[in-house]
Order: sequence, then structure tokens, then C-alpha cells
Amino acid sequence: MKKNQIILFFLTIGITGILYFIVLSNKKEEIKEKKGVETSKYISVAPVKNEKRALTISSYGQITAFTEIDVAFEIQGRLQQGETVLKPGSRFKRNQLLYKVGSEEMFYSLNARKAQLSNLVISILPDISIDYADTYQKWNEFLNAIKPSSFLPNLPSFDTEKEKMFITSKGIYGEYWNIKSLEEKISKYIYLAPFDGSVTAVYTEPGSIVNPGGRISRISNIENMEVKLPIPIDALDKFKAKGAVTFFNAKGNKIGDGKLLRLASELNMNTQSIDAYYSIKPISKETLLAGQYVTASINNLISESVAVIPSSAVKQNKVYVIENFQLIPKDIRILSQKQDSLFVEGLSNEDTLIVQYRLPSKDIKKYIGITQEK
Repeated sequence: MKKNQIILFFLTIGITGILYFIVLSNKKEEIKEKKGVETSKYISVAPVKNEKRALTISSYGQITAFTEIDVAFEIQGRLQQGETVLKPGSRFKRNQLLYKVGSEEMFYSLNARKAQLSNLVISILPDISIDYADTYQKWNEFLNAIKPSSFLPNLPSFDTEKEKMFITSKGIYGEYWNIKSLEEKISKYIYLAPFDGSVTAVYTEPGSIVNPGGRISRISNIENMEVKLPIPIDALDKFKAKGAVTFFNAKGNKIGDGKLLRLASELNMNTQSIDAYYSIKPISKETLLAGQYVTASINNLISESVAVIPSSAVKQNKVYVIENFQLIPKDIRILSQKQDSLFVEGLSNEDTLIVQYRLPSKDIKKYIGITQEK
């Protein structure tokens, strides 16, 4: 019994060894067969054709106010409302009274001095009409321009030295500059809008006591607005040469035109481009808002060597071309896009482009291009 078990054991080992040898031999033959076969693949290609083209290049940016400042006073006092209640979003006109600080006594004194100046001018008008008839009109216009609620108009220029001496002797010249000095002082108690604009933030309400330099509100200029656009380094010279852009809203409607104002002096690390600042002027009946996103279109940028290729051939600014039945990668620069086509630089007329982006395969030994029919 024991003898039979021993024989059976060695017999099993022998059969297993034979089977393992057979399987191993088959695998080696399979590998040799695979190595010996040269695989090929047919793929769609298109010849590259570079031409001189007039391109339209787009960039995206956001409208911002050209000027944005904080309203503050140089003096201390109780803040009073101007001509209108100012809240975030309120709009105002240039030279409109926005705020004032209580100084009634100084206002009364200023208006009294203006009335005195008016009386002095009135007293000399009869003499001027006789002795300086040619100057009567300008002095009469000066008198009519003196208003209690406005700053003094410019003093009329003197035609002759004799006229200057006459006006000075009547005390008008000295009184004028005394009032201008008072106006300079009182200008610190009022705040006139320096431009057409809107209120973006309010920090202090009328009725509060304000201190010198304390922020009251923040205002932005809506007369002049600008847009910051990222410009690729390679296209910078073309943008500078063209200088002008057309702006469109999110719906693709034209809303304004602009001109290049200035260029950043360093590279934007986030976009790897140069920031260009353009003015933006609205077309008729269009309202531009700070913070609004717009598309800037630069037309007729001439490039000497541009190829049009399908967007399906590109991935991360790279394409593949066929050379000697192999796929060779090439870096390109995208200049513009139109529907499913791209305008690019970086390819030569001798290149045969793979129209559908794909990576080379180790199993494919030979790529054969089939030209697409247009």
C-alpha cells in the first residue's frame, strides 16, 4: 500500500511538470509571435497651410472706475447733508454739494463781504461808463456773476495800467482777494463733487461729529471708466500697434469702444500675461456699470503665418503631426477661435496634422495618414 502511494506521488509530480513545460512553451511562442508582428493604424490627417490673415482676437475683462476716492474733511465739526441724501448707489453731478460741516457764522460773514464787493463795483460803474467805456461790459458781467451761493468769478483782466490803478484805489482789488481767502477757508467746510460719479460706500451719516481725515463715504468716477485685459506676451506688439478695441456685453451686443491707456510693467503671475488697461466709451443709450464683465474684440490684427486647424486636434496648446509614420508632438500658440476652428502659429507647411488629438501607442509601430476630404 505504501509502495503504491509513493509511485502515485511521483507520477503526479511528473505529470504536473510536463503540463507546466507545455504551457510555458506556448506562452514563449505567443510572445515571439507578437514581437514579430508589426502593427499599423490608419488615422485622419490634414495638410497644414499657413497664410497671411487678418484676425479678430478677443479678451475678457471687468469695468472699473478710473478714479475712486474717499470723502473726508480737514476740519472737525457736525456733518450736514448736502443737496441730496447720499446712499450706496446714489449718483451725483460734478460740482454738486455732497456734504458740509456746520459753519453758519463763516457763511454769513462771507456773504456780507460779497455784498460789500458788489456795492463797490456798483459805485464805480458810472465812472467806468465815462472814462473806461470799452471796459464797462466786462465789469457789469463780473457784478452779475457774484452770487451768495457760489465762489467768486475770476476778476476781469486790466486793459491798461490806468484802469488797474483806478480799480485798486476804490478798494475792489484788495476786497476781492480778501474774499478769495475766506472762500479758501470755507471750502474746507464743504465738499463739492469733483466729477460725475456714484457712491460706492457710506461710513458716516449726517448728524455725526467728523474728525479731520475721517472717512465719510467712498465715491467713484463714472465719467471715465476703464477695463483691464490680459494680453498674451506674444501678441503684445500687435495690441500696441492696433491700440483700439470694441467692447461687447454677455449677449454679444456692442456696448462701447476703447483705446489703450497703459500697460503693466510686469507679468501677471496668475494669467502669465501682460495686463493692458483700456478706456471704454459707451455707444448711444448704453449704460456702463462698474463691475460689469465685457468682451473686448481687437479686429484686423495681421499675422504673417497663421494656420487654421480643427479644435479637436489641440490639447493644452499641443498637437501631433506624422513624420516617418510616427506621431511627433508640436507646441502651438492659439491666436483666435472661430466656431470649431482655431487660428494658430507654430506649424509649417510641410507638417501633416493629426485632426483628432491622440497620444502615441506602444503597440502601434506605424501610423498611416488618410487625408480628410473638405
